[in-house]
Amino acid sequence: MIGLLGKKIGMTQIFDADGQLIPVTVIKAGPCRVVKRKFKDKHGYDAVQMGFEDIKEKKITKPEMGHFKKHNSPAFRYLREFRLKVYRDMEEGELLNVGMFTENEILKITGTSKGKGFTGVMKRHNYSGFKATHGVHESFRGPGSIGQCATPSRVFKGKRLPGQQGAAQISITNVKVVKVDIEKNLLLVKGAVPGHRNGLLMLKKEL
Repeated sequence: MIGLLGKKIGMTQIFDADGQLIPVTVIKAGPCRVVKRKFKDKHGYDAVQMGFEDIKEKKITKPEMGHFKKHNSPAFRYLREFRLKVYRDMEEGELLNVGMFTENEILKITGTSKGKGFTGVMKRHNYSGFKATHGVHESFRGPGSIGQCATPSRVFKGKRLPGQQGAAQISITNVKVVKVDIEKNLLLVKGAVPGHRNGLLMLKKEL
């Protein structure tokens, strides 16, 4: 599996050749540089570590800068690893851009979903709540009874309760590439992808 790192720009819509309206997400993908190469005989698996988005050296830590200098690479804001299945001849310093994708290609996109904060069970788990009528006392949106009595005298793990919603890694598959703009490093994919505007995305192609 190989791919690129990119940033979500936003959503818009375009028309295809048949005049059909298609909602698309615009992604600024690459260019990315291969910072480090991992080999199966040395590291246990084949992979490449890619850097995306240049950053000033003073904005990163000394250990991070030492890592970049060790591999003769400029500093990058983001570093992510891609496992290799086919492209095992890739070397450090190689540059990849959006030209590696083609129209109608199917991708897997991974990003961090929007954070919703601490939410209740109605919003987080689609609970229906209680009837707003006689006998319900100040617990219209509550989860209700959650445990047992003496046996087993505890709350089972996995019980759906209030808590943090969103801000989790989400992967969506079968995302279709609608258009590739190599000059502007833009990729248009059909539908929505996880995350907010300017959120980091990992674009992977199955091989």
